[in-house]
Amino acid sequence: MRTTQWYGKKVAFLGDSITDKCHVGTTKNYWQFLRDYLGVEHLVYGVNGWSWAGLVKQAEALKQEHGTEFDAILVFMGTNDYNSNVPLGEWFATHEEEVNSHGTMMKKLRREFRMDPDTFRGRINIGLKYLKENFPLQQIILLTPVHRGYANFGGANVQPEETFPNDIGVYVDDYVSALREAGSLWSVPVIDLFAVSGLFPVNDAYAQFFHDADTDRLHPNAAGHDRIAKTLVYQLLALPATFR
Repeated sequence: MRTTQWYGKKVAFLGDSITDKCHVGTTKNYWQFLRDYLGVEHLVYGVNGWSWAGLVKQAEALKQEHGTEFDAILVFMGTNDYNSNVPLGEWFATHEEEVNSHGTMMKKLRREFRMDPDTFRGRINIGLKYLKENFPLQQIILLTPVHRGYANFGGANVQPEETFPNDIGVYVDDYVSALREAGSLWSVPVIDLFAVSGLFPVNDAYAQFFHDADTDRLHPNAAGHDRIAKTLVYQLLALPATFR
């Protein structure tokens, strides 16, 4: 696709195990397929097991190594916040402040983003504040997690499928909904892979797209990553690749 706006663009990928260069559960990651399909150059900073709490650290490494000499950032995180029982939290804190409203000074409640590192919404606020402040000319896109199937990695690391809530009683789709909200609140596009990738590991017919039908329906295999990439291609074609 040499004629698209994405050809030759440098794209940073921040995220967790599905983005990690160590190829967790797969022989080829979605960003490699995107290189094949769109001709993007990938800058990969995802780390296995990381949540939104690590977004700023990944972004700082990106800035240290590449400055602002790249075009776009894709953030693919959230499933580990669900698995580690991070409370959803609130987007805003409010306080009373005096303001000139239509020529009259009056007190009104003003809301500000809540920067709480111990909640999911707070972590998103912290992360997107950093990205917005440091990369205003880069396209910033959020990707929602894909659906979660059963995974047994040995010992205590057994993760039920998404039909069960996490240990604080919250379902994974509530975290996905928060990411959808974040797109509107922070004015960043959201590509909703949870909804549009088609990956549905709780159904046996879709085990073929994951690492192991019996022990790991959490990590997509190469076929699953290819499916993610193909979905991303057509979503990305509807968005500017950069504002530089």
